[in-house]
Amino acid sequence: MSVDREKWNLRYQQTQMDAPPQPARVLSDFAHLLPDSGQALDLACGRGGNALFLAQRGLQVEAWDISEQALFGLQAIVGDLPLTASVRDVIAAPPAPATFDVIVVSHFLHRPLFGALSAALRPGGLLYYQTFTDERVAGAAGPRNPDYLLRSNELLRAFCELRVLDWREEGLVGDVSRGVRNIAMLVAMRAHTSRQVK
Repeated sequence: MSVDREKWNLRYQQTQMDAPPQPARVLSDFAHLLPDSGQALDLACGRGGNALFLAQRGLQVEAWDISEQALFGLQAIVGDLPLTASVRDVIAAPPAPATFDVIVVSHFLHRPLFGALSAALRPGGLLYYQTFTDERVAGAAGPRNPDYLLRSNELLRAFCELRVLDWREEGLVGDVSRGVRNIAMLVAMRAHTSRQVK
């Protein structure tokens, strides 16, 4: 078992599992952009809040995570939903090109995967991405290691070959007690034709 897998299994064993998993804000806020059907991926899914949300809307969902412990809870509540949860090291085995209509990534950052995520979208496919930024309000939750924190505008630039439908990153501007702080959110779409959006 890898060190990462052991770390995340331990973390999920220690996490309170009473509350049902919730989708990321980027997904719930922009659910109106989702297609009515298609193949979806919740990458590094954790407890599977995004995966459940997508499956409840009729998409065929794959939920991948390195932690078996995280997936135990998800598998217990899937029921008849069109959702398959799999243990997968997404860094070692990223999604194949042109395989998904929707990909959701929340609170996971591995920069070398950006290209594979973009390529894994089918024409018209949507990427929903949300994770922590290095501009954060004092005392905010999340990682401290800068390897796992987005720099200013980094998420926007990372997927420049996609058409940006929405992007939000408020940093520390203005009244930091309001708005969306400590995270960046992006919804972007792969072009329907071979011509890429500039």
